[in-house]
Amino acid sequence: MTARWRFDRGGLTAPRATRRDVLAWLAGTAAVPRVAGAQPRKALPVIGYLGLEAPDPYASRLAAFREGLAEAGFVEGRDVAIDFRWAEGRYERLPGLARDLVERRVAVLAAPGGAPVALAAKAATATIPIVFEMGGDPVALGVVQDLARPRGNVTGVSSLSVEVSRKRLEFLHEAVPAAAAFAVAFNPTSPTAPSQLRSLHEAAEALGVQIRASPVASEADFAPIVEAAAARRPGGLVFTSDPYFALRSRLLAALAIRHAVPAVTQTRDFPLAGGLMSYGGDFTQTHRLAGLYAGRILKGERPSDLPVQLVTKVELFVNLKAADALGVIVPPALLSAADTVLE
Repeated sequence: MTARWRFDRGGLTAPRATRRDVLAWLAGTAAVPRVAGAQPRKALPVIGYLGLEAPDPYASRLAAFREGLAEAGFVEGRDVAIDFRWAEGRYERLPGLARDLVERRVAVLAAPGGAPVALAAKAATATIPIVFEMGGDPVALGVVQDLARPRGNVTGVSSLSVEVSRKRLEFLHEAVPAAAAFAVAFNPTSPTAPSQLRSLHEAAEALGVQIRASPVASEADFAPIVEAAAARRPGGLVFTSDPYFALRSRLLAALAIRHAVPAVTQTRDFPLAGGLMSYGGDFTQTHRLAGLYAGRILKGERPSDLPVQLVTKVELFVNLKAADALGVIVPPALLSAADTVLE
């Protein structure tokens, strides 16, 4: 129904809207489609992050992972979401957490943190792309078939932390040359423990020293092992390469300081916290590269086309303040070989 225009003393005026006109107008506007800017925001792709520990111990590693993602053009919360699952240091929880992320149908499954995480992720899915980060040989551990052509849905980054376990014993022996025996702490649940122990025994035989290996089942085992090492002087304590030890560097350094034990681990976090020395791969670089690979896969690249990256840089940190407190005279040759000397 069309309203009529009318004349009055003021001239031609617009028609008055009737109730029927108003209702018709409202119905018409309700039928008009919303503009594009009001459409619901498209869901972000999700990276499932399988973490061995908890967010706090992993803070520096997470920062490096996010840096790698950013290099590929992905910023968390803007371009991608990350769904975390943390095992709290309990390796037996990893398979269930990995399956949980797979059931969420994440776009990429990130498995940084060593061989146990990578193996749990691989066992959980043969289709979702997996990016691992570890210190051991991924071929020997059965994670991939070939470094240059990983095949399947798995690729990632590996360092030399596991392979250089014997060098930790050699460096500690240089620092404490009078020692005839050294203690070794290892994680019996780690798939790399047997090969590391074999390497350490070979190194001990070549050096003419003995090693006494002790398994670590929980944090409660640390104190007795350090105390036993302190009782055998001169001597020292070697920790095998394992994320469980690396992420407890502050605790291990505190025990080593308290009991005056010269010790060496795989990660710089140990001497930075007051321990004597460390020798191992650069974890910031390996986690950054893992993040970069995750981003490249989100862009459409296939894991089978991304060769496993080998980070060959191995860093030696020596804490001279700790050496003075321990009464250890670090040889000049060892100091010159160090990447970083903390004074």
